[in-house]
Amino acid sequence: MAKAAITWEGFLWRWILALVVVLGTFNPTDYSYYSWVTGAEGMLPLKALVGVVLLIVIIIYLRATWFSIGPIGLVLAAAFFGALIWVLVDFGLLVLGQGSIFTWIILVVLSLILAIGMSFSLFRRRISGQVDVDDVET
Repeated sequence: MAKAAITWEGFLWRWILALVVVLGTFNPTDYSYYSWVTGAEGMLPLKALVGVVLLIVIIIYLRATWFSIGPIGLVLAAAFFGALIWVLVDFGLLVLGQGSIFTWIILVVLSLILAIGMSFSLFRRRISGQVDVDDVET
């Protein structure tokens, strides 16, 4: 049977993959799928293949996050990270007026929320003993 416990290493790997997918899809630099598709001509089959792979991974993450933490969890996660950013700005540890820093922060927060969504079922199982089941057999 597979190991069903959540570890920091497991969460870190889920976050790294989410970060790669989110930043690979869009970021303020010229090194993203969005910039590649909108900027360069040609290589349409390769662009379509990479787009489909990105879409598959994004849908896996979104579906797992939606079923794991649900809409209330998404709102709470967004509120938590919003309040955290507000505190950092208020204490002067973060300055949002510098270039595209706000975009980078939003992208990192989005990847964190997706990683939390991918990991939350394992965390919930560990603390409560309850297992999440998506499909019910009839």
